[in-house]
Amino acid sequence: MGTDKKSNEKTLAAVTEDYSASKIQILEGLEAVRRRPGMYIGSTDLPGLHHMVYEVVDNSIDEAMAGHCNNVKVEILKGNIIRVTDDGRGIPTEKHPKAGVSTVEVVLTKLHAGGKFGDGAYKVSGGLHGVGISVVNALSEWVKIEVLRNGKHHIQSFQRGVPDAPLKEIGNTSKQGTIVTFLADHEIFDSLEYRYDVLVTRLRELAFLNKGIKISLIDEREAEKREAVFQYKGGIVEFVKVLTEKKHPLHKKPIYFSAVKDDIQIETVLEYCDTYNEQIFTFANAIHTREGGTHLEGFRTALTRAINEAKKALGLDKKMDVALTGDDVREGLTAIISVLIPNPQFEGQTKMKLGNGEVKGIVQSLVYDNLKEYFEENPTEAKKIIEKCISAASARIAARKAKDLVRRKNALEGSGLPGKLADCTSRSPDVSELFIVEGDSAGGSAKQGRDRHFQAILPLKGKITNVEKTKLDKVLHDTEITALITALGCAVGEDFDISKLRYHKIIIMTDADVDGAHIQTLVLTFFFRYMQPLIDEGNLYLARPPLYLITQGRNSTYAYSEAEKERILKSFEDGAKFNIQRYKGLGEMNPDQLWDTTMDPENRVLLQISLDDAITADDVFVTLMGDDVAPRRKFIEDNADKVTELDL
Repeated sequence: MGTDKKSNEKTLAAVTEDYSASKIQILEGLEAVRRRPGMYIGSTDLPGLHHMVYEVVDNSIDEAMAGHCNNVKVEILKGNIIRVTDDGRGIPTEKHPKAGVSTVEVVLTKLHAGGKFGDGAYKVSGGLHGVGISVVNALSEWVKIEVLRNGKHHIQSFQRGVPDAPLKEIGNTSKQGTIVTFLADHEIFDSLEYRYDVLVTRLRELAFLNKGIKISLIDEREAEKREAVFQYKGGIVEFVKVLTEKKHPLHKKPIYFSAVKDDIQIETVLEYCDTYNEQIFTFANAIHTREGGTHLEGFRTALTRAINEAKKALGLDKKMDVALTGDDVREGLTAIISVLIPNPQFEGQTKMKLGNGEVKGIVQSLVYDNLKEYFEENPTEAKKIIEKCISAASARIAARKAKDLVRRKNALEGSGLPGKLADCTSRSPDVSELFIVEGDSAGGSAKQGRDRHFQAILPLKGKITNVEKTKLDKVLHDTEITALITALGCAVGEDFDISKLRYHKIIIMTDADVDGAHIQTLVLTFFFRYMQPLIDEGNLYLARPPLYLITQGRNSTYAYSEAEKERILKSFEDGAKFNIQRYKGLGEMNPDQLWDTTMDPENRVLLQISLDDAITADDVFVTLMGDDVAPRRKFIEDNADKVTELDL
């Protein structure tokens, strides 16, 4: 086949002209932040919005870690305006020697400007290395900063990152500190509605991690003001006690130690309970590293080694002569690992994972030495912990056998998929959906009403095992759960691999009654305990079927709540005749109705399951699904007056 040389030359010239010096943009000041906000705060949805508050608060916490701040107050004012006040040293107000403007203005308008570089003002810090407050300024409609320092009160305001005027002295003061008030930019963020409970979680963490500091949150948006105050003299030891207060610890008090090596400080607390799940929270310079990192890797390695050595030293090898795995030694464990590092390296701008290579070895060494000493000095407590780990290993081996049995059974059946699954024809996980449906009746309607190209149906018979009360080996004897695991394709426990997930939308579809709610809760408990990454990645949803069909003449309208039903009825003229049908179950709908109301992407309402607060979520699952009746009774008594719809 021949080629047209002139044609190719023209094409090359066009490409070269298109990519020229004039196409290279130089974004001045904070313009780059406004163009690509996700690079700096992760997203422009609710997590990104709340990240704005964290960045301002982190500056106050840096002052606290440096020993210069005792009080931090966060206020949500009317109109979703945020004000953060601390009693730290205040930002220096004098003219910056290089920039020619006040240091306050430099810090607010220049990226990577602050006291957190090299031999700066902070040995350790949690902010975005001088980026945080300037990013908040860039992504706010307006910012007002007040500095109380050296007996003077200074103020400066900004509009979308641009100063209105130079820093101004407005009077004398006997106080010191910084006050930052800002309104996030509606042009940047999807919503400006801050969630009180999300902020409570973060501020409570910071109070636990910084012994003695008082952190207040005040919400003035409603007529009745809400306020929470956090101050913990016991630090992270109190943190673990709060996390385990509804569980049964195996030892008298938490195992706590702190140590310093090569300017890296580690503080760790552990407590084992008679539960089946692990809870480990890691922090670096008071930042919650949700994805772990090198400090978590070092901790896990040291824990496994120390327990295996103690098992041998205490003669418990006779009970199990194989080495305990990481999963075995972490069953029932609640732990906090907090490190303070002079130069932290976070993977990703939003600091979800710690990347400092040197931290792993230091944490591993310090944790191992301290745990070894604890086990030697407390043999009775050590024995209880190790026997718990041996029990976990026995269950793991049994679970492995159960999973192998499931695999062999599926292989014999041919496809490897459960027989009750009505799969979709698409093999692209990105577009495929799995509806987990309550009962065969609703499953039949869903199978007939679905779009077979991208919607798969898995009916569940009855109520699945409550995994909160059951070890994994017993869980895997539940045929409904094994069918669900097999259908999803990403395995469970130590074999879990989210990259093998067959459907990127997993939709729980149950009846709108008490039994349906119970089944939802059981399924959610399973996902939270054994497949939490699916929640973290936004793969899990709840379908919202209608409660009522309201018919007037030839017109039919669906109502999804009692309030919506009342609004529809009020819209009818006085004396109008209508009929109301209450849907007790999905099986009462014919396939067309189920498609129109609950399954059609054009019309349906899906509630995405998200995890803003893993601590609160764990507490709720333990309360509602755990063995103890007393916490559940108290929860019902405390919340009974909030129930608006009760299906009798």
